[in-house]
Amino acid sequence: MPLKVGMRTVKTAVCAAVGIIIAQKIGLLYPASAGIIALLSVTNSKRSAFKTAILRVGSLALATSIAFIFFKLLGFNAVAFGVYLLVFIPLAVKYGMSDGIPVSSVLITHYLVEESLSLSLISNAFTLLVIGAGLALLANSYMPSKIKLLKGNQEKNDEKIKALLYGMASYLDGTAASISCDNLLVNVIKDLESAEEEAKRHDENQLLGEDVYFLDYFAMRRLQVNVLSKMNELVKVISHEKGNVTGVQNLLLTTADNLSIENDGQKMSAEIQLVLAAYRQAPLPKSREEFENRANLYQLLNEFQRFIDIKITYSEKLKT
Repeated sequence: MPLKVGMRTVKTAVCAAVGIIIAQKIGLLYPASAGIIALLSVTNSKRSAFKTAILRVGSLALATSIAFIFFKLLGFNAVAFGVYLLVFIPLAVKYGMSDGIPVSSVLITHYLVEESLSLSLISNAFTLLVIGAGLALLANSYMPSKIKLLKGNQEKNDEKIKALLYGMASYLDGTAASISCDNLLVNVIKDLESAEEEAKRHDENQLLGEDVYFLDYFAMRRLQVNVLSKMNELVKVISHEKGNVTGVQNLLLTTADNLSIENDGQKMSAEIQLVLAAYRQAPLPKSREEFENRANLYQLLNEFQRFIDIKITYSEKLKT
């Protein structure tokens, strides 16, 4: 099986090598540290890389201040370094700089080894950090667009939701087994989880703003699939022989035919209310089985209304 080298791996390798070369060229002490910092700073998104760079500068400033106190009080030894860690780690965690603990502490060991806290050595540490984190930030400024992938995910998930609706409609008249819908539900839930992760990464690559359109869209579809899961259980206990299921069946088929990104669900909501009204005006059930069947049909329609309401709410949010 051939080795797969991803974009992040390439960026990390290049940044680490270039970081060491730059540090060597400008005569910094411990130039390899610039490469290690770059290695630890390359992330999956522009926003996280920028945040990491800022927090690591703050983390090193805090670490240097604490190290200055304890190295001056206790000397440049292992005990002083241990006390520094006892103070620095909790403070870094408290102020949201936990990612900077390893990098800052490695740079602090330079003071320990050199037994000095001179301005030139402190400047050396900060320069190493700026080189490593800066190169990672530069590398992360290039992120391939995920728009095409996300649109493809939209279409793929919508097709599976359509298949679910068709499957439930078929089951209502006894022509299909519900197991196919069960399998479809498992697949679409898995696909939506993956799609939401991609949408999240897409949003995090917007450095100067947000793009939550795809996140919101897949979240909306996930809520709808949760409702479809309940509907799938209901169609299993509804008998087409114990009541008129044609109205519900037609609703499922019509929704599947018209399911799209653009459809706001308003027309479908009105049709659901018409079917509900028709059931209310129908003759009362004559047996317990018919009564239970009618109750399950009502519940199915109410869940279906929830399914449509989720899309209506999403569509209205887009307009604001």
